[in-house]
Amino acid sequence: MNKRICFLSLLLAAAAFAQAAPDAQRILAASDAVRNPGRPFSVNVALTEFQDGKRVDGNTMVTYSRTLAQDAQFATLIRFVAPARDSGKLMLKNGQDLWFYDPSTKASVRLSPQQRLIGQASNGDVVTVNLARDYKANLLAEEEIQDGERKTRRAYKLELSATTDTATYGHIELWVGAENNWPLKGRFFAESGRLLKTVYYRRFATELGTERPTELVIIDGLNPGSVTLMRLSDYAAKNIPSSWFQRDYLPRFQPE
Repeated sequence: MNKRICFLSLLLAAAAFAQAAPDAQRILAASDAVRNPGRPFSVNVALTEFQDGKRVDGNTMVTYSRTLAQDAQFATLIRFVAPARDSGKLMLKNGQDLWFYDPSTKASVRLSPQQRLIGQASNGDVVTVNLARDYKANLLAEEEIQDGERKTRRAYKLELSATTDTATYGHIELWVGAENNWPLKGRFFAESGRLLKTVYYRRFATELGTERPTELVIIDGLNPGSVTLMRLSDYAAKNIPSSWFQRDYLPRFQPE
């Protein structure tokens, strides 16, 4: 009899925990809203690659993003600014397609989101993405972690499993602040299960009405001495025409 009562108590406790546990997909969507403005916008992106603490490469670009499709996933146009050899080149992400356009050759080439852009930053890292649209979230734990500024934070640990073929990563482990839904840390894996990179989100600042991360530290999954710094600055709301996100428009694109 006592065993039966104990078993029923365990069942009731498990049911109570399930009801009290926050919804993982809602947490992920709230984290998306911290990373991404909910209206068309532009932002400057500066990438700097370091090897063992020494700068070895870098580039600068401007990204223009807005939602187009009914699923509210973003389309992104990226204009390369520096170095001079890349100035004027474009990259376009719309739906399942990712294109690179070189004005010197007038040619557009299909790219993979997984392809490296510079250092540990891939093409898929610089386009704007709502993770909740491409991944199914599962709440693994609530725990304390150290964030990118070495502060202890209470966070939800989410496991994200890709639901589309165009997702940049096979699965992701993402830590989201329990108090404010800030993305704090991510571990990004290939479909094989190999750890590709660890990302820390830091230097939160008010941009377009919400505190957002303005710096990402991207660390190679095998070599911790290989680090890429992504800085985001000059967020601005923009009235971006949908024509900018068509492949046929790339040869006609003129910067502001």
